[in-house]
Parts: sequence; C-alpha cells; structure tokens
Amino acid sequence: MWTKNGLNSYLCPMPTIKFYIQSDKKPAGIYVRLREGRNIDAKAKTNYAINPVDWNNKKQKPTNLNDEAFKKLEEKLIDFKSNLLKHYNNSVDSCQIDSLWLKNFINPPKEEDSIPNKLVEYFDYYLLHRKSVIAKSSYTKYVVVKHLLERFQKEMKTEYFIKDVTADFKLKFENYCLHSVNYSRNTFARAFRFIKTICYDARNNGVETHHQLNRLTTKNEKVEKIFLTFEELDQIQKKELTAEHLDNARDWLLISCEVGQRVSDFLQFTKEMIRYEVAKSGVKVPLIDFTQVKTQKIMTVVLNKKVIAILEKRGGEFPRKLSSQNYNQHIKEVCEIVGLTQKIKGSKINLETNRKESGLFPKFELVTSHIGRRSFATNYYGKIPTSLLMNATGHTTEQMFLEYIGKTETEKAKQLAEYFA
Repeated sequence: MWTKNGLNSYLCPMPTIKFYIQSDKKPAGIYVRLREGRNIDAKAKTNYAINPVDWNNKKQKPTNLNDEAFKKLEEKLIDFKSNLLKHYNNSVDSCQIDSLWLKNFINPPKEEDSIPNKLVEYFDYYLLHRKSVIAKSSYTKYVVVKHLLERFQKEMKTEYFIKDVTADFKLKFENYCLHSVNYSRNTFARAFRFIKTICYDARNNGVETHHQLNRLTTKNEKVEKIFLTFEELDQIQKKELTAEHLDNARDWLLISCEVGQRVSDFLQFTKEMIRYEVAKSGVKVPLIDFTQVKTQKIMTVVLNKKVIAILEKRGGEFPRKLSSQNYNQHIKEVCEIVGLTQKIKGSKINLETNRKESGLFPKFELVTSHIGRRSFATNYYGKIPTSLLMNATGHTTEQMFLEYIGKTETEKAKQLAEYFA
C-alpha cells in the first residue's frame, strides 16, 4: 500500500504492523510483525507481556479495557505502533528493513559508555561503577532490591524509568511490599532508601529525575533494641560450658560486647594485630588496628581488661575462628543454657515464610551476631563520652547513634539533668 500527497504523487510504501502472542506462558511476551509487500517481513519480541487469557489476537489488544493496567498497556502499544511507523519512514530509503532492524528499534544498542535511564538497568550501572568502593554486604543488598523491583515491574506490567520514581510510584511499591509479598514496613523503607540512592546517583550523572524525588520519605516502625546487660554478660562469663564450640563462641560474644564492632570485623581479630601504646599515666595500653569491612574505615580499638582476661585464658590468643552463621547459632545456644529464657518483645525471621515477624519470644531466640555491638553502645552510654563511643562504633552523627541504641531526646535530657542533681 502507498500513501499519496495532494498532488497524487506517491510518497513511500505503508507497512502493516500487527501485535500477537505465540506462547501459553503466563505472562507471554507480545510480539510485533511489520510487513510491506513481498520483500519486508520483520518480527521481534516487544518489551510488553500479558497473560494469554487476557489477550485478543484477532483484535491485537487486551480483552478487558476496563482494567486500568490493560488500558494503559493498549495506550503503550498504540504509541509503539506510531513510533515504529515514523522510524520505518525515516529508515526505508537508508537501511535494510529486517528483524534485526526491528529488534534494534525496540532495544537500541547501547554505546559502551551510555548511562541507562531505566530504574532496574541503572542498578547494574551503579554496581558496576561502585563495586570497588562499597562493602560486599551492601552490594548484596542492592542486588536483592533490584530483584524485588523486577518482580514489582512484572506485577505492575510496567517498566519504570528513573524519572518515574514519584509519590505515585512510592505508593504502589509500598502496597506491593506490604500486601503482596508481606514485607515489614521497615523492610519496605530500607528498600525504598536504596532506590532513592540509585536515583540520586543517576541525577548526578545527568539522568532526568522527577521533581518529587527529594520529598519522598519513609518512616520506620519502632523496633525493640535487644542487648545484653552487664548483669547478663556476667552470667554468661561465669557459666561453666563443657562443649568447646560453645565456650569458643561465648568468648567471642564477650569480646564483641567490649569492642563494639561488627561480626565481619571482630571475627578476623588475631593476636598479631595487637600493638601497645604508652598512656599519659605511663601504662601500656593494648590496641588493635583494622579496616572495617562494611565502611572501609580505618579503626583503632582499645582492648580493655575484660578482653585481655579472655586472651590470657587462651594463652594470649583470640578464640578459634568460625563462620558468622555458626557463631549466630552457637551464641543462641549459650544464652539458652545460661537461662536467658524470659519472653521479651522483638522480631525474628520465620523460617517457614522467610519473613521477619514481631511478637514475644524467649530472649535467647532474639540473640544474633549484632547484639555485641549494640550491647557495647547501650551499656557504656552515659559512662563513656558519647563522642568516644561513636568513634568506637563508627557512627558519624549523634542522632544516628542515639537512634541505634534506642535513646530519645527526652532520655538524653534526663541524663543531662543527673549531672546537675
């Protein structure tokens, strides 16, 4: 078929463009076919998909256009068809029209240094360029959020761009996380903060973002801050344990509650890392230098008398190394043997659903490898200047530190009042 202008002179051939599906998969990819005469017959898979029962191959559109998502899909297919026709008219006299040409229209080849503007694709770009400067644990969390977004897009039947992160996007993503996959509010909030970080990085690289981005905020639900008191630590220290693996884990637990470091750091301590400095009093002070795995911050931590006593018990050595997984399990057993069975508020992973659930649980069940760092910060708060505690834990602001140990501004004021009593 040919189009004509007002003078009846012929312009260019007019192709036929059809959409169809050719699979019983749920969802099935929507294909497009462009034909013109006998010489051009190009086929390719679009970036859209739909369940076969919701598609009318004869009419080339979703069956139920009263559904908002299907209505939006039809609008996108109409736009796609219009843009493809324009691209065809621009290309027909300058290049070969075939399936490769059609595929390149649907997914244009990327230049080697091109910056993506699609949300999921930018996660890959961000991780490629930041892999050397972010911790392994953070890298893993970004990947988890990326996969969550992929599932969200599939559910919404929409591919989101960086500029699509708006208040409406946040609301839909929140509903998906809380109701479709039963995540906790805090898990959603953490995931959304990762998404905002990605968007800010994209903005810094010249990618368009929505004007609402800066105002999109999330709130965490208050969770109980689980820690071991000095009294409980004394019980743990004095309990006789006959099993070597439990005694080993117990000593690591006690050390962690005195140095305030993450499990990825303190389980790497060795006696060779210890050095001594002479204090103003003339006493030699044992120190240990290391670089935090998560933040890459260079740290120097004092080993107090309690830690030194554990090392002396072991002939100057730190406890035997073990995996963080085994450590997690063993310290729960230790705390159960010690008698930390009182029920307290907290949250833990339900192994059947793999979701974190809140409720009343025996305290030993809530003990994890992180409890040492929080116990150190909580127990010594008010006994050691906060600035020194923050230096030891690695917190950069006092607000973050107080939130970490669950202290409010009121409690801070009460503590100050004690100095004037």
